[in-house]
Amino acid sequence: MSIDRDVPLRGLDPYGKVSVARRRLPHWHQSGVAYFITFRLADSLPQSLLWQWRDERATWLRWHPQPWLAAEQREYEEKFIRRIQQWLDAGMGACHLRRPDMRMQIRSCLLHFDGTRYDIDAFVLMPNHVHAIFAPRDGYDLSPLLKGIKGVSANRCNKLLATKATFWMDESYDHIVRDAKELAAFRDYIAENPNKAGLKPQEYSLQLRDVLTA
Repeated sequence: MSIDRDVPLRGLDPYGKVSVARRRLPHWHQSGVAYFITFRLADSLPQSLLWQWRDERATWLRWHPQPWLAAEQREYEEKFIRRIQQWLDAGMGACHLRRPDMRMQIRSCLLHFDGTRYDIDAFVLMPNHVHAIFAPRDGYDLSPLLKGIKGVSANRCNKLLATKATFWMDESYDHIVRDAKELAAFRDYIAENPNKAGLKPQEYSLQLRDVLTA
């Protein structure tokens, strides 16, 4: 699905101002860049796996204080980010997003301000998580935009489920798309994710929009 809109990709500027926020995950933010983002359902990962992951990560961080070299950044992503992605693809939890009506609500929230406050290049709604390439426009920051999308979609989906339970896991993962090569790699990852997880067409929603140009 191609959208009649071309938005120049702005990669990470190594000389520009970068803000780094840290909770359980590091979040590097820079004005004008695009991000590969992941957010997941609250029950998508068992607490036992999360505690194991956090303990291993805490040990690794003690031996690798920031700032990191490029090789250390890659090692961190391989050991801790990609492992989370593999666990998500295993389809743990209730997997509410297998339901088309749930995905429809999330898709609506994702696209509500697309083209005005941000531009979405691609996204996939998996049974228990969402991946997207997401570029905030000037004057808008990633964190409040995601908070709004997750908040509204959680309310809508909880109405469908007739519950008030926590829907999304609080913290999301974000990675600055550094250049055209990374953009292509993230597009491929999103496109291939359903097949790698062995999903049927009715179990996911995928849009490859090719909005960003490099």
